[in-house]
Amino acid sequence: MKIAEKTIVQDPHCVAPNLSENHDKGLELLKYLILGTIFGIVFVKAEIISWFRIQEMFRLQSFHMYGVIGSAIVTGIISIQLIKRLNIKSINGEQIVIPDKVFKKGQIYGGFIFGLGWALTGACPGPLFAQIGSGYTVVLVTLISALAGTWTYGKFSDKLPN
Repeated sequence: MKIAEKTIVQDPHCVAPNLSENHDKGLELLKYLILGTIFGIVFVKAEIISWFRIQEMFRLQSFHMYGVIGSAIVTGIISIQLIKRLNIKSINGEQIVIPDKVFKKGQIYGGFIFGLGWALTGACPGPLFAQIGSGYTVVLVTLISALAGTWTYGKFSDKLPN
C-alpha cells in the first residue's frame, strides 16, 4: 500500500491498520479516557446497555434498540461517504484510507455466534465496560468470555472456514 510517498508494510492479518504517524503518550491519552467516559454515560442514559432493552429487541417487542442501531448505521454511511467524496483528512492532516471489504463465508458463522452470545448475555462488546462501570459486575463473566473468544479466534483463525 502506498500513501503520501511512503511505502507501508502491512501485516496480512490486519484488516484496518493504523497508519497514523502520531502516537499519543502519557497525559495525551487522557482525552481518550474522557471521551470514553462521556460515551459510556450516553450509553447508560440512552439505555443502550440495558439488558432489558436488549432482550426486548431480540423478542421483537420494542423498536428502541433497532432505532439506535439504525441511526448508527445511517450515520456511518453518511460519514464514510463524506470522507471518501470530500477527501477529508484526519485531525492530524493525514489521509484517511478505507480499504474495500471482502466477503467471507466465515462472517456468517461469526455473526451468528456473536448474535447468539449477545442474546444470551444481554451485552455486546461496546457497552461491556459501561455495564461494569454502572455496577453490573456479573458482566465481568461476559468480558472474560469475550476476551477468551477473541484469543481463541486469533489462535485458530487460520484453520477456520473463509
